[in-house]
Amino acid sequence: YNRVWIPDSEEVWQSAEITKNYKAGDRFLSVRLEDGTELNYAVDPAALPPLRNPDILVGENDLTALSYLHEPAVLHNLKVRFVESKLIYTYSGIILVAINPYKQLPIYGDAIIHAYSGQNMGDMDPHIFAVAEEAYKQMARNNKNQSIIVSGESGAGKTVSARYTMRYFATVSKSSSNAHMEDKVLASNPITEAVGNAKTTRNDNSSRFGKYTEISFDQSYQIIGANMRTYLLEKSRVVFQSENERNYHIFYQLCASSVQPEFKQLKLGSAEEFNYTRMGGNTVIEGVDDRANMVETQKTFALLGLKGDFQMDVFKMLAAILHLGNVGIKAVGDERSSISLEDKHLNIFCELLDLNCDKMAQWLCHRKIMTTSETVIKPMTRAQAVNARDALAKKIYSHLFDFVVERINEALQFPGKQHTFIGVLDIYGFETFDVNSFEQFCINYANEKLQQQFNLHVFKLEQEEYMKEDIPWTLIDFYDNQPVIDLIEAKMGILELLDEECLLPHGTDENWLQKLYNNFVDKNALFEKPRMSNTSFIIQHFADKVEYKCEGFLEKNRDTVHEVLIEILKESKFHLCANFFQDNPVSVSPFSSTISIKSARPVLKSPNKQLRMTVGSKFRSSLSLLMATLNATTPHYVRCIKPNDEKLPFEFDSKRVAQQLRACGVLETIRISAQSYPSRWTYIEFFSRYSILMTQQELSINDKKQICKIVLQRLIQDHNQYQFGRTKIFFRAGQVAYLEKLRSDKLRNACIVIQKSVRGWLQRKKFLRVKQAAVIVQQYFRGQRTIRQAITARTLKQTWAAIVIQKYCRGYLVRRIYQLIQVAAVTIQAYTRGFLARKKYRKV
Repeated sequence: YNRVWIPDSEEVWQSAEITKNYKAGDRFLSVRLEDGTELNYAVDPAALPPLRNPDILVGENDLTALSYLHEPAVLHNLKVRFVESKLIYTYSGIILVAINPYKQLPIYGDAIIHAYSGQNMGDMDPHIFAVAEEAYKQMARNNKNQSIIVSGESGAGKTVSARYTMRYFATVSKSSSNAHMEDKVLASNPITEAVGNAKTTRNDNSSRFGKYTEISFDQSYQIIGANMRTYLLEKSRVVFQSENERNYHIFYQLCASSVQPEFKQLKLGSAEEFNYTRMGGNTVIEGVDDRANMVETQKTFALLGLKGDFQMDVFKMLAAILHLGNVGIKAVGDERSSISLEDKHLNIFCELLDLNCDKMAQWLCHRKIMTTSETVIKPMTRAQAVNARDALAKKIYSHLFDFVVERINEALQFPGKQHTFIGVLDIYGFETFDVNSFEQFCINYANEKLQQQFNLHVFKLEQEEYMKEDIPWTLIDFYDNQPVIDLIEAKMGILELLDEECLLPHGTDENWLQKLYNNFVDKNALFEKPRMSNTSFIIQHFADKVEYKCEGFLEKNRDTVHEVLIEILKESKFHLCANFFQDNPVSVSPFSSTISIKSARPVLKSPNKQLRMTVGSKFRSSLSLLMATLNATTPHYVRCIKPNDEKLPFEFDSKRVAQQLRACGVLETIRISAQSYPSRWTYIEFFSRYSILMTQQELSINDKKQICKIVLQRLIQDHNQYQFGRTKIFFRAGQVAYLEKLRSDKLRNACIVIQKSVRGWLQRKKFLRVKQAAVIVQQYFRGQRTIRQAITARTLKQTWAAIVIQKYCRGYLVRRIYQLIQVAAVTIQAYTRGFLARKKYRKV
């Protein structure tokens, strides 16, 4: 086959045609690019460029159907489907690859849902509804819990995909007896999006937390309730937003509705008036009406049974956070700071939360240090006071978020027993930015765990497929990222060292980083120290190397607020605020109690109670529980891809897509499949496709399975290149392309025979037409020549005499006829004149 893929700086890969035969050991490959450029491409004989698939296979709706499975083939197939065919969904084995079209498509209506309901996954075009139907069907058929894992980077369409799967379940499992439960489950989405989503530079509605929603079904497989778990809310967004980003939507909805009578008591104004909402410099999202969205948020609260009093309590907490952000802190020298008791926003903050204003003003600018012998009150600098204020705002919002989620879960609780459930995981994908901090570290740690679970599941499915088909199983090597997980979570790993440093009174980011350098540099291949930096460290993740800046790790992991401020909030007469800061709060995100799951790996527990309270250790525990849940279910994977950074409809940036494919595990699936027998055809598919290569003798056999075996043994001499299963034929990489070449050659030869016959018939027809015309021309020409040869002088005289005789004879005859006519005319005239004369005479 004469087409290959070679690397390209712009398009990642570009197609090239081989123009000269390559001999083993050659250092250069002569190729012609698609624009006609001739090129001598340097190659390594041990790693030749990947071959391109035949055109007949391009545009396949399942990437594993490609004969040559590698990155350029996957990238090209996705590009053809997305750009040329406007198809956003493609299968990659068990994964659904969903590319964000940045455009509303008419493919999600109820009619489409009913079209996919009851269908097998491969019977119809790839679709998010096909994955949802497969999960629903497997749950009903096997009585086993299912999970749909939706992942991808910000702006790839995770939230929308998760929303569509939930809408599918709500539509296909509707029951008349519990008609409102489906609506309640769907109503949880707008609320969590209001309090947990925000505008970022990458996405106007970016989820800033992870979410696992368990949708519970009864024995009739109808929805009876749901339960939601949340992971790692981005609390820093409450007090800081980058340029062109916004805080959480709910703040802007509240400010846009501030003129409404019911919100007058909150004393709010425009979002431009508050530090926490104007920091990004852009308080409006094009095409979004915050006031209308507030009405929707209130309606969905009401639908869940969360009435006006509850809503007003939540809005008071939100308004208090905005006012807290506007509290003015003044520097008094270099070591002190102060807040005026007359500060308008401080007074409103204290009024809303029913707090002691004097105490709040004092302890926002001071801290209490307790030693064994005495208690010292130490003033704070302005920067420290601002940090204390922001930490308090983040803490209040975090508690409020958990409280809202808890109340949603209560509204979705159900009496009786859950039979089965389907979990929908909408979680952040692998992230790497110019500056990566604690949030990215946790996100990438979560993705390492998910990738490991994914690899093991794909590997297990591959093994089951071979065993089911009675194919000899040879151990396939696949990438296991356990070493990098151990680096992060094992004893004396990164997280444990971070927790240990957090316990020290004078612990700093720099000291912690130095411990990492001492423990891991030159001792662990997955950990590196940057050459040009002493404030960062590099981890080799499954997708890419990521450099993390250590600044802020300890503070974000501690997530502490000064004890005195907590005590002031505990004394609040506003019950909601006081409850948030009690010593033994009710669990704010209860896990389902209806299933009992043991973790595959023991959760690391620290003997120190204080250590378990860090963000990192809490996240590790919740992640372990999530993995245990996923391991106890049958997972289904949706990988969302962002095609370009400009949010342009149906524009495909190959560099960005390739980067995401590497990060989301699609290429790992391909790699595992490609190691053994990547191409699989059922006997019926093979027979219908390649019957053209079969002889009449072979076709006379009645058993199609036997025909396929005989034909393959004749066409492919090396029997190691394929295996016969019970229902499928397994091919090694490149064999389907070889069969396609044989088929196209046979079709080409048949075409040549047909063309030869048709062209011969047309030429014969044309020849006969020309021959007939030539005969007629010859006939006339020969007649003229005969006449000319026959004419002599005597013949001319005789001819002339005959003409003269004819002339006189014809004259005589004509005169005779004239004379007869003349006599008749005269006779008639005579009689007529006589008659007229007599008539006239009689009258006289």
